[in-house]
Amino acid sequence: MKLIEEKMHIEEKLKILTDAAKYDVACTSSGVERQGDGKSIGNCAKAGICHSFSADGRCISLLKILFTNECIYDCKYCVNRSSNDVPRASFTPQEICELTIEFYRRNYIEGLFLSSGVIKSPNYTMELLYTTLYKLRHEFHFRGYIHVKAIPGADKLLIYRTGFLADRMSVNLELPTAEGLKALAPHKNRKNILTPMRYVQTKMVESKQELALYKNAPRFVPAGQSTQMIIGATPESDYQILNVAESLYKKFGLKRVFYSAFVHVNEDKALPAKTGEGPPLLREHRLYQADWLLRYYGFEAAELLSEKEPNFNIYLDPKCNWALRNLEFFPLEINKADYYALLRVPGIGYRSAGRIVKARKNAVLGFEDLKKMGVVLKRALYFITCSGRMMYPVRLEEDYITKNLMSTKERLPREVREMGYRQISLFDDVKFGGGNLW
Repeated sequence: MKLIEEKMHIEEKLKILTDAAKYDVACTSSGVERQGDGKSIGNCAKAGICHSFSADGRCISLLKILFTNECIYDCKYCVNRSSNDVPRASFTPQEICELTIEFYRRNYIEGLFLSSGVIKSPNYTMELLYTTLYKLRHEFHFRGYIHVKAIPGADKLLIYRTGFLADRMSVNLELPTAEGLKALAPHKNRKNILTPMRYVQTKMVESKQELALYKNAPRFVPAGQSTQMIIGATPESDYQILNVAESLYKKFGLKRVFYSAFVHVNEDKALPAKTGEGPPLLREHRLYQADWLLRYYGFEAAELLSEKEPNFNIYLDPKCNWALRNLEFFPLEINKADYYALLRVPGIGYRSAGRIVKARKNAVLGFEDLKKMGVVLKRALYFITCSGRMMYPVRLEEDYITKNLMSTKERLPREVREMGYRQISLFDDVKFGGGNLW
């Protein structure tokens, strides 16, 4: 493995290490509020975190970089694996601090997402990340959003100290199952990944309890923790993946599970053959839709999929697919059904369900009222009644409704429709000619 170029220009490092970070999708910024104090730089008020997304749906409101793309591990799916002959670079803590502040001052970013390859050892890497965040908070007085990766295998004390400097932490699960991890990342193991995840959860609970007693107590990872799974590199079904996600939400209290469609960046016989069709973004999209149902709509993984039907329907979103397999649940009377029953109707979101429950206290609702509340009637009309009447005469039959739902053409995200894969680079819009940023 080539030694890091100590004298590499910071612009070249930035190009290498922002590009190397693009496959990590677990970088949303939410769930914490911290006002500026008038002396420091930035704030973390909810309204102050701007979200903009690249063509593949990745959040680019954060300066998303790796500390280094050097790595002692040789994960078969990773572009930064130790056996790859790729340009290597590493920042210093000072350089990351200066970059973050300068990009923030120019309104390019609202916060920092910092991950890293594992250089020398997990402890050595985690200490570098801690040093970076400490300098950024205490020497550069940055109060903006920071998301940092906890390195599996690192000493708990380093993770603990870092957790008081970050807003969110994440420990990447990498692959859905221990078997997949053993096959493609033999230097890693599930226990080393879940141990820091459990530790972060425990310390978050303790921090909340302390805050209940002492208002000014320091907050440990106030925006919660997340993780990421690579989808399609190993043969797990959607049913297996969704059950893993559900378990993580219930047992580890995760804020988000992110799904990253496998991108073919290495040639290896252990990896799926390259098809030329790009990453399986539609599958990724279906998993995100199902994940939303788990977190906000009261569904369980076993309701959406089963061992007999282990994968999502590519033609219908998971909620519509569930409704068609449970037609005995319908039609629902809009003016009587409870909130949780309304959440199960295709075309009714959790916001519109709340509006319905609130509005019907004062009036009997009709289909025109539902439309104004944001209900997507072209999906919902097959599953609801208003005052005992359906919007149109329809048959409550699976084939009939399926045919009609498919004819409405679900609106998929642009990156799924075009089946492309590209993350916007900082260098698409920022021109460095004629002077330095720092």
